[in-house]
Amino acid sequence: MPLARSLSVTSLSGLDEWDEEFELEDAVLFEIAWEVANKVGGIYTVIQTKARMTAEEWGENYFLVGPYVESNVRTQVELIEPTNPVLKRTIDKMNASGCKVYFGRWLIEGSPYVVLIDVGFTAWSLDRWKSELWELCAIGVPWFDREANDAVLFGFLTAWLLGEYAAQSEEPPHIVAHFHEWLAGLGLVLCRQRQLPVATIFTTHATLLGRYLCAGNVDFYNNLAEFNVDKEAGDRQIYHRYCLERAAAHCTHVFTTVSQITAIEAEYLLKRKPDIVTPNGLNVKKFSAMHEFQNLHAQSKSRIQEFVRGHFYGNLDFNLDKCLFLFIAGRYEFSNKGADIFLEALARLNYLLRVNHSDVTVIAFFIMPARTNNFNVETLKGQAVRKQLWDTAQTVKERFGKKLYESLLVGQLPDVSKMLDKEDFTIMKRAIFATQRQCQPPVCTHNMLEDSSDPILNCVRRIGLFNSSADRVKIIFHPEFLSSTSPLLPMDYEEFVRGCHLGVFPSYYEPWGYTPAECTVMGIPSISTNLSGFGCFMEEHIADPSAYGIYILDRRYKGVDESCNQLTSFLFQFCKQSRRQRIIQRNRTERLSDLLDWRYLGRYYIAARHMALAKAFPDTFIYDPHEPSSASGFRYPRPASVPPSPALSRHSSPHHSEAEDNDEDERYDEELEAEKDRVNIRQPYTMPVKGKVILGANGSGEEEASEKN
Repeated sequence: MPLARSLSVTSLSGLDEWDEEFELEDAVLFEIAWEVANKVGGIYTVIQTKARMTAEEWGENYFLVGPYVESNVRTQVELIEPTNPVLKRTIDKMNASGCKVYFGRWLIEGSPYVVLIDVGFTAWSLDRWKSELWELCAIGVPWFDREANDAVLFGFLTAWLLGEYAAQSEEPPHIVAHFHEWLAGLGLVLCRQRQLPVATIFTTHATLLGRYLCAGNVDFYNNLAEFNVDKEAGDRQIYHRYCLERAAAHCTHVFTTVSQITAIEAEYLLKRKPDIVTPNGLNVKKFSAMHEFQNLHAQSKSRIQEFVRGHFYGNLDFNLDKCLFLFIAGRYEFSNKGADIFLEALARLNYLLRVNHSDVTVIAFFIMPARTNNFNVETLKGQAVRKQLWDTAQTVKERFGKKLYESLLVGQLPDVSKMLDKEDFTIMKRAIFATQRQCQPPVCTHNMLEDSSDPILNCVRRIGLFNSSADRVKIIFHPEFLSSTSPLLPMDYEEFVRGCHLGVFPSYYEPWGYTPAECTVMGIPSISTNLSGFGCFMEEHIADPSAYGIYILDRRYKGVDESCNQLTSFLFQFCKQSRRQRIIQRNRTERLSDLLDWRYLGRYYIAARHMALAKAFPDTFIYDPHEPSSASGFRYPRPASVPPSPALSRHSSPHHSEAEDNDEDERYDEELEAEKDRVNIRQPYTMPVKGKVILGANGSGEEEASEKN
């Protein structure tokens, strides 16, 4: 039945409670995506982290469907015989008909079953299937678009799989098929065209046209209603891809997207309003004690400091204890990801820190993969010099310790002037001379293949931040994803994030934003925008996001220069915080992790599946949402104490004092601080087990928390 409204994430208690129970014993769920056991982008993270929760709900009747990529299968998938007899007959029949379909377990949390289809093995059918696509849908796919060709093969094969499964079932099955993104969308269109007994869901994580338009530096959000979508897609030579995406959005029983900002975009560009918004979550690991994640921050920070010591050797004229690490990470989309506005804000921050004679030094990391041919020699030399200095210090320490030990053995206090001889001084002087440098520390850690046209490096040249001694802001561009096996910065991404002080993601186009979400669950404050799904989500749920270390930059209603000034203000205020204020803020940020846990956000996927079942099988399933009687909300209010910001501090908040800077070990009552916020945080949602599911059935603890809010 048509819905009067879209279910929203305005509140986590916003979904209506269901009185009826759903029997899932005879239902089966296929979740289909190109990124199943095949990491390409953020959809891989969505499916991987959500798998455990979905497997707990659907048990043996949950199957992920993706492409067979041999290099990925070797390391991620355990191939086994199908356990479901209907699926076994289906796969055997397809393999006997000229396909190659594999079955196994994906070796991730939840160990879900996967059906992997070798699209290359059936490439001989591509021309025939393209002709059929043209006859059925009038969509023509050019021969040179390899990605679209893969989408055609994958779509026809997944439709074949679902149709064969329905045919092999002894009783009429209740199949739910959830398709992610345009690459999988053709399978959905074919299911509807062939009238298969399948309840379909289509989720777009970002619209194709939206990504292309934003990359072209257009005023996207203020002109959404004005775009001639067919012309814009044609001008960018993606009309066939756009048609596949739009067809899937219109054919599906339930259309979902990942955020409210993307829902608005989809309504204008794909011409259909999403039925429900399904925000992306994470599997949150909660620590038994609050200080545990603070300890992890300290450990990771010390490893970053070691890298900085080597990178800035010979120019290490700043105090590392007064040094703040900022970072931006993600795909190298200079404008879409906000690297342009971040660099401009850093230049302005550098000016403010210098004129205010601040003793704080900011080191900004840009972790964005670009084309390189190797590590920068000067960067590698810096790490070698640092290690040589460490080895020299260890040698002198051992010699000193041996003399001290022998002096104490004979019962004499050591003569300090004789503890170090000329040889020791010679060794140390040689080490010091080795640290002399004739050039400034490099901005980029690698040799760029397109150095003269690289957007980040060109912007750095324009603003003049070359890591000179006079600058209070330093820049390190690491054009490669982080890895624990790197000889330069041997840290995994998660470990690196934990060691930083602030994540900066001033994106212009960001349908969701996993990077600030990952910062939040690790207790690291971040800057996001009101044009990102994450930023909108946090604004909806938190009365004062900055109090919890979530800074929301206005890029929707302000011009570029105003937004840049606001970002500079955020950065400058953050630099003025004391160490104690940053500790308190990290604790508050980490407490928001429950908001991003799949135990909460998974209920929206449950709603989408049940809505699809009710639309596809109305005689068996009933879904009748009603307008809520009141605007019930779930918003974190301002914390009981004022945010730890120098500009807003009052007597009730931890405020800056000279004594704090001198007493690094000063502690505060974290339990008391947490108790003040605890009344605003619900108990985790318990995921329904396989069998009967009641959507939105809150526990007594949740209802009680709702009354308090």
